[in-house]
Amino acid sequence: MTDAPKPQTLSFDGVTAPLRYAAYRNIWLTSLVSNLGILIRGVGAAWAMTEMTSSADKVALVQTATTLPVMLFSLFAGAIADMYDRRLVAMFALSIALWAVTAMTALQWLGLITTNLLLILCFLIGSGMAFMSPAWQSSVSEQVPAAALPAAVTLNGISFNIARSFGPAIGGIVVATAGAVGAFAINALFYLPLMTALFLWKPVAKPSRLPREQLMRAVVSGVRYIANSPPIKIVMTRAMVTGAVGSSILALMPLIARDLLHGGAQTYGIMLGAFGFGAIIGALYIGEVRKRMSGEAALRACMLSMGCTIVAVALSRQPVLTAIALILAGATWLMAFTLFDIGVQLSAPRWVAGRSLAAYEAAYSGGIAIGSWSWGHLTDAAGVEIALLVSAALILLSPLLGLWVPMPRISTRAEDPEAAVDPEVRLPLTDRSGPLVVEIEYRVAHENARAFHNVMQDVQLSRQRNGAYGWSIARDIANPDLWTERYHCPTWLDYLHQRNRWTRSDHALDQLAVGFHIGPEPVRIRRMLERPFGSVRRTEDLPGPIANGVPPSGYFGR
Repeated sequence: MTDAPKPQTLSFDGVTAPLRYAAYRNIWLTSLVSNLGILIRGVGAAWAMTEMTSSADKVALVQTATTLPVMLFSLFAGAIADMYDRRLVAMFALSIALWAVTAMTALQWLGLITTNLLLILCFLIGSGMAFMSPAWQSSVSEQVPAAALPAAVTLNGISFNIARSFGPAIGGIVVATAGAVGAFAINALFYLPLMTALFLWKPVAKPSRLPREQLMRAVVSGVRYIANSPPIKIVMTRAMVTGAVGSSILALMPLIARDLLHGGAQTYGIMLGAFGFGAIIGALYIGEVRKRMSGEAALRACMLSMGCTIVAVALSRQPVLTAIALILAGATWLMAFTLFDIGVQLSAPRWVAGRSLAAYEAAYSGGIAIGSWSWGHLTDAAGVEIALLVSAALILLSPLLGLWVPMPRISTRAEDPEAAVDPEVRLPLTDRSGPLVVEIEYRVAHENARAFHNVMQDVQLSRQRNGAYGWSIARDIANPDLWTERYHCPTWLDYLHQRNRWTRSDHALDQLAVGFHIGPEPVRIRRMLERPFGSVRRTEDLPGPIANGVPPSGYFGR
């Protein structure tokens, strides 16, 4: 038996609906334990750094070292998640983090840890999580039905923030009683339940009819898809800016506890717990917010509220008032990033989900990493209060971005690719034959020329998202009714992948373009090789029926 979701008549309005599925429930519960360990270790690492140095720059670099790998490796991690079994990828990545935190525990126990070693091990832990996150997040759609996906994304945010509510406070107690080594050891132990849940999960394999892409080509395909997907680009831009200007509150939290509130490790843990508790509140209401407000209006409200709460944190010297402000900050932070996360999940089809989520994570993690480093430098120069006030001012100004790049309106998930009719082939091709040139001739009435050209701009994005390059549309000057669309694919296999990635929306757009065609003959399509002899096999070298120039049924199909 497998844990594949089975069709049921359920209402997915509730945020807990995805927990009805065993695979998702088991992974969610164990990820909650894992997140708890991560937060406890985070308290230990940050406080260990404050004990070794008084430099605000070094303290802020703990968070930068943990998040920087996401920016550096996420595109490769996303490509690997899309190319291989996502469960195995997640397990391998988790083992990297487990090894690194075990080494951190041993070095701390032996008294050999230094500031640089601590940063290196934080980087290695972050690297493991960078490779795990795209595989885990993109596999959510394999654990629950499409209707429950937004709720599942929200629950994942709740999991982390439940841990954030209690983990830092527990971490503060652990560090106060057992030192940083106790926090590191707990993190290592708390990885094990998630490893077990991933091992026991048996997803339904959907074998591809085409060979797997090479890693670098898969990365290029992901970048090409994102570059030609306006909704994903907008979400990435807004997430990166939000991460950069809003990261001050998390990067400087140890200094808020130490310098503004004059507390210790327990105060730091309580403040982080207040932020996490607020995030849980935000997650519980995000569904209602999405029903009542557009994505842009909701994000604007979040940014304005967050800016005001950071002002309160900067000016407060009372732990109770600071904790209340952090509860509100946590709620608005979680709502904003849940809106971003849902936007990406709903915009990307399954074949590129890992790469899209990885690019999104690279964007916001890069923003957080750069922001954390910047706020640390500013704090060294001007103090914690000034740094927080500057951050608040930038957050309050960030909604102005909506005038140029408003959040996209997305209500349903991008469909999985549909099978296309196999093209006719009489030339003995190989997977590497190419480049391939495709020309499509349309005959369009003069009065429809402008509307047709506008539709073809969307067709261009569709072709390029799925793997084409060098796209153009041209009109015959001697016969103005004749239009020729032209694009390239690097190889025959790339062309088959490009056709295999079409969603129902892509097919509908293609049919809209074909609908402008007039005349008794159908749209004419030519597929040609630019290297007609250098990229084909010799006929006598080909086995079976293909040696006669006729491929067997389905040989080149999808």
